[in-house]
Amino acid sequence: MKNLQQQPAPQRLIAADRVTKTYQTPDHSGRLVLDRIDFSLAEGEIVAILGKSGSGKSTFLRILAGLTQSSNGSVFYRGRELHEPAQGIAMVFQTFALFPWLTVLGNVELGLEAQGVARAERRQRAIAAIDLIGLDGFESAYPKELSGGMRQRVGFARALVVNPDVLLLDEPFSALDVLTAETLRGDILDLWLARHIPTKGIIIVSHNIEEAVELADRIIIFGSDPATIRADIPVPIAHPRDIASAQFRRIVDEVYALLTTVPGREGGKRGPRGEATIDVTYRLPDASIQQLAGLLDAVTAPPYNGRADLPQLTESEHVTTEDLVVLTEALELLGFAHVAGGDIEVMPAGRSFAAADLQHRKQIFAEHLRRSIPLVAHIRKVLDERPGHSAPESRFLAELEDHLSDDEAQRVLETVINWGRYAELFAYDYDSGILSLENP
Repeated sequence: MKNLQQQPAPQRLIAADRVTKTYQTPDHSGRLVLDRIDFSLAEGEIVAILGKSGSGKSTFLRILAGLTQSSNGSVFYRGRELHEPAQGIAMVFQTFALFPWLTVLGNVELGLEAQGVARAERRQRAIAAIDLIGLDGFESAYPKELSGGMRQRVGFARALVVNPDVLLLDEPFSALDVLTAETLRGDILDLWLARHIPTKGIIIVSHNIEEAVELADRIIIFGSDPATIRADIPVPIAHPRDIASAQFRRIVDEVYALLTTVPGREGGKRGPRGEATIDVTYRLPDASIQQLAGLLDAVTAPPYNGRADLPQLTESEHVTTEDLVVLTEALELLGFAHVAGGDIEVMPAGRSFAAADLQHRKQIFAEHLRRSIPLVAHIRKVLDERPGHSAPESRFLAELEDHLSDDEAQRVLETVINWGRYAELFAYDYDSGILSLENP
């Protein structure tokens, strides 16, 4: 019997060993963003990283690129520890990040110039990259002359011109309209599959589940506060992929189920009515009242009648995956809906809200806000106890900034103020920044 020759394991291009990132807070306690992340990218592999907004995905990508230093742990590129940007790694950002005073050719040449490549060679390589990405004829155009899709093609050409081993993509299609994003995504995938680019591995941060399943060989799901790897899902489907196939839809459903899981649902803290419980500094989803009401109305009405498949909702209600994750999290935190297995089911409180008139909706919302959202209850308690029944928003913002970044603290407080004002639990004066129990 002949000995079977084992295929050599793919070489690891990038490896992260217990990567941790902590940002300092005003009270010097530190805010843990990434918690001991272990990760690797093999040759010939595309890996997608998904997670809720603010979960640390982009921070992790910048650490892999050598653009940001981790607080603890190590990153290795081809076995060597990385302490600064490596020449074999290139990155494409969500924003186009082009220099407006440079032409397309000038923007693409920039990375080669920084590497000290001679003028004639960088001109030749830049023109070749521009042709490859489908922008030939626009070498002398300035960014203001280009559409969004064409600007992002310049970003890809600028990354590819340095012949990177590893391409890091930070939501590169999210700023584009659906059709433009689909075309550019298809062109990049075609270049990768045909080996027309020297890149041997790609990591893409995305918020689009279908995009991730279409592109990636593996999908990493990040948890948040702090970020940990919750799941590593293989996508064993040959390219090109049929997005209508049962296998494709099964993986999409699996990812939806993981992304829409609210903390506390799987064995964590739960309230007396079974709702997930959180603390005052929880990173609340940025969901508007109108969107929450609209989604409840849609799911309680035919043909769903109270229960719907989340991927189907994104298509029928024309809502993005990112927005749907935000809305379903908010509805579950409020006790209006339950999400499991990629489906959403409206709870009795949600059905009552959907069936009520405007004033009754406000009353139901107020009851669930005070019971389910600790920050709302905290603000109302402070206002109730103060002699003048008022307090500056800065008082609550400072509390949040001890645990969240300044931007996130401001966003969370704005979300709670909007929810509280709708429920008539407190009033807010924009000019003075004062919260009060008085109706202005």
